[in-house]
Amino acid sequence: MTQKKHVSKVKVRYAETDQMGVVHHSNYPIYCELARTEWLETFGVSYREMEENGIMLPLSNLNVDYKKPAKYNDELFIITSLKKLVGARIEFAYRVEDSNKQLVAQVFTTLVFVDMKSGRPTRCPEDLFKLLS
Repeated sequence: MTQKKHVSKVKVRYAETDQMGVVHHSNYPIYCELARTEWLETFGVSYREMEENGIMLPLSNLNVDYKKPAKYNDELFIITSLKKLVGARIEFAYRVEDSNKQLVAQVFTTLVFVDMKSGRPTRCPEDLFKLLS
């Protein structure tokens, strides 16, 4: 399995903060989706093309461990890596760091390859599996 990591950068927008001036917890899954999409693009894979080929990749599990608050205008770096690719499941790990390389959050996601016609889980497409293995 590939251990390639990808770093995405996000600058916290004011609308992403709560009344305390801290990034609202609901934004971390969005940041990770952005990072995961960019990670896949480094392999020449796009969500749009997967969907055009009849495969969806919905989220089935999300775990976020918040370590340190991020605030408006902070630059966050999301380090994305593939954790596991087995059958219909693909698991990612994300390390969200601030500009001082301090851990802001640790995130883990599991996504499932789903056939859009049947709505049922399906194995990872063979070409994608080869590309990521």
